[in-house]
Amino acid sequence: MKRQIFAPEHDAFRETVRAFLAREVLPYYEQWEKDGIVSREVWRAAGKQGLLGLAVPEEYGGGGTSDFRYSAVLAEEFTRAGTPGLALGLHNDIIGPYLTSLATEEQKRRWLPGFCDGSIITAIAMTEPGAGSDLQGIRTHAEDRGDHWLLNGAKTFISNGILADLVIVVAKTTPEGGARGLSLLVVERGTDGFERGRNLDKIGQKAQDTAELFFHDVRVPKENLLGTLHGAFVHLMTNLAQERLSIAVSAIAAAEHLLEITTDYVKGREAFGRPLAAKQHIRFEIAEMATECAVTRTFLDRCIEEHADGGAGTLDAVHASMAKWWATELQKRVADRCLQLHGGYGYMTEYPIAKAFTDGRIQTIYGGTTEIMKEIIGRSLLG
Repeated sequence: MKRQIFAPEHDAFRETVRAFLAREVLPYYEQWEKDGIVSREVWRAAGKQGLLGLAVPEEYGGGGTSDFRYSAVLAEEFTRAGTPGLALGLHNDIIGPYLTSLATEEQKRRWLPGFCDGSIITAIAMTEPGAGSDLQGIRTHAEDRGDHWLLNGAKTFISNGILADLVIVVAKTTPEGGARGLSLLVVERGTDGFERGRNLDKIGQKAQDTAELFFHDVRVPKENLLGTLHGAFVHLMTNLAQERLSIAVSAIAAAEHLLEITTDYVKGREAFGRPLAAKQHIRFEIAEMATECAVTRTFLDRCIEEHADGGAGTLDAVHASMAKWWATELQKRVADRCLQLHGGYGYMTEYPIAKAFTDGRIQTIYGGTTEIMKEIIGRSLLG
């Protein structure tokens, strides 16, 4: 079924993204995977190409559009290219809204131009060694010292953790703590007491730097409070729908691409003197995955339309959770089945299917696990 959600300007943007990937990313990606990190130069190149800060107002150097369809195009093309290490979606769709909606005018002028030109790479530090989805378990804390906050604690699994110049830290700012006692504090590169731990060794997404972060008596200026004091819980909940939709968009794109790769493979691969595609079991497998992808794509495109105006649309947290749960679980299932259809070759890292299998495994975990998505949906229906 032909997709109906994109206009000619989105198609033109897709060609721009593909050209950028071919020129600035694909020739270097294998080396970045060996290094465990992408180059800072590619972030600058992305900024120069206009791929950063799509929703940031033009006065700060951004694209000035709240049309989420551009972000969807970016996510789809990076997914099809197999290049999740350059985390533009995290920067644009997850961290960007915090800065554009919560930052003061002074903060916007200080941070957003660099955010858009690639000189400021961002991260958000929420997860801790003992606290993931449970915000009430956060132990990182900040004491009010008059003209600054004194920040102490540790975070882990932080995407862009090594490269980040600006980290939004979720911390307790009241002795009582709890979800309602959290604030967002912005810690900048070079701040005394801010240290980075290991670049963590993951089973997939090898080019994406994922780090431990440590804060030892870090003096965070009062002017680096982002949003409302003790208001982090509400701020985080407000932006989760877009984060989860962004993950879901990449998930369905991955599933569709894996299906394409595998369909071509079984047409050309022979076993017992016949193409694999001639076997009924193979045809049934392909038919089932194609149907699941088509049905999921219809729902995802509807969600993209609902959210097309950068959150001003009508997509709610429940339907975003449905999209995230369903699309990421489909991606995981399709990756496994497609690898099986490749046989031994699917287990070889030189084949795209093998890398997609390990790269995509995190999708059902970050941004809220499948179990958390089901809990959100269930509560909405049953109270």
